[in-house]
Amino acid sequence: MDPGLLSERVVAQFDGLSAQLQVAARYVLDHPRDVALLSMREQARKAGVRPATMTRFAKSLGLSGYDAIRSTYADALRGGALDFANKAGAQLESQKLRGDKALAAEMIATLSGQLARLAEPHALDRLVTAADHLVEARRIYCLGLRSSHSVAWHAHYILSFFGDRSVFLDAIAGVGADQLRDATKEDVLLVASIAPYTKATVEIAQYAASLGVTVIAITDSPVAPLAQLAKSAILVPTESPSFFHTMSPAFVMAEILTALVAGRGGHAALSTVRQMERQLIALDVHLKPRPARPAP
Repeated sequence: MDPGLLSERVVAQFDGLSAQLQVAARYVLDHPRDVALLSMREQARKAGVRPATMTRFAKSLGLSGYDAIRSTYADALRGGALDFANKAGAQLESQKLRGDKALAAEMIATLSGQLARLAEPHALDRLVTAADHLVEARRIYCLGLRSSHSVAWHAHYILSFFGDRSVFLDAIAGVGADQLRDATKEDVLLVASIAPYTKATVEIAQYAASLGVTVIAITDSPVAPLAQLAKSAILVPTESPSFFHTMSPAFVMAEILTALVAGRGGHAALSTVRQMERQLIALDVHLKPRPARPAP
């Protein structure tokens, strides 16, 4: 069965389901990738119901058991059918059922939980290790395309405040990788990409690695292409109730990473930041607050 048809069947029968079966239904609509990849017991745990509830939910749809639902989504995932359009359809149906405020609240709650997990010891160890490499680098190349562009650009922008070691590999006119021509083993590539991985990003990272450049990756899985290349990989969650994967955890980790590097720069970095501030003031870059009106 097509996942879209299964979603339509779930929505059509939703109002007639018990409260527990509705919880299971919402989980299936909101987490198609988890349905494809995780065991039924793990899905039940995440949904907050008993495994038997997942089985009863499947049978309420006229299926033989929950494996029929998992197989539907697994086949779709292998065939590339769990794409943005299919996830958008799932979000649309879920949003109809629960409303806009519920979706917004769930997205905020999901992000809060994801960010909290990024403070766990193993995640902090990865951050500190990555910062060590960046501090020691002669030059830091920053790379991120498509949805990861903002992550890499923000990291580069912050790094530019306390030195000229950062080089942004932009892809305008297709010349983004040209600046790697002077790269050496003393340099680092800070690169971001999450599934679906951008082909050009992976190829540029592979080329940089072939030059001996140390690769620091912000990505979503220990088996992601960039994680396989990286000396240090910062892993971030990307699941979201939205049809579009979330980039917020990746953005946050890039921001924290650059803050760590800035703090390691000591007085030299502080001096460079002050110089940057003087230039911003001289060029009148930022809007000045209006003077307070005198009291009548």
